Amino acid sequence: QVQFVESGGGLVQPGGSLRLSCVVSGITFSNYVMGWYRQAPGKERELVASATSFGTSTIYVDSVKGRFTISRDDYKSTINLQMSSLKPEDTAMYSCNAVIWSLGIPEPLFSSWGQGTQVTVSS
Repeated sequence: QVQFVESGGGLVQPGGSLRLSCVVSGITFSNYVMGWYRQAPGKERELVASATSFGTSTIYVDSVKGRFTISRDDYKSTINLQMSSLKPEDTAMYSCNAVIWSLGIPEPLFSSWGQGTQVTVSS
């Protein structure tokens, strides 16, 4: 059974930085495109960034391009998200999951989720 354990969130001032990590178990990690999702209160969950095996290809939502960097360590089954120049609108619960594209729309592959890690950007 797949398990996700996210960490690294916290309270940070606008313009600050955070590094999120997610350790994945129960799957052959390198077989999957992995992504970071976020969900703010009252909003739908969105895929923030994704990375193919060994990080050979990455995709970002427009709102984080140039500020966030996704990386992964396939030997440690870990996926990371380096966030800089944080804005209040980045405030959300961040979670990781595998990504599958259905008719061009990215969807989380697994129905189970970790506990997530809360990111709050506020002065």
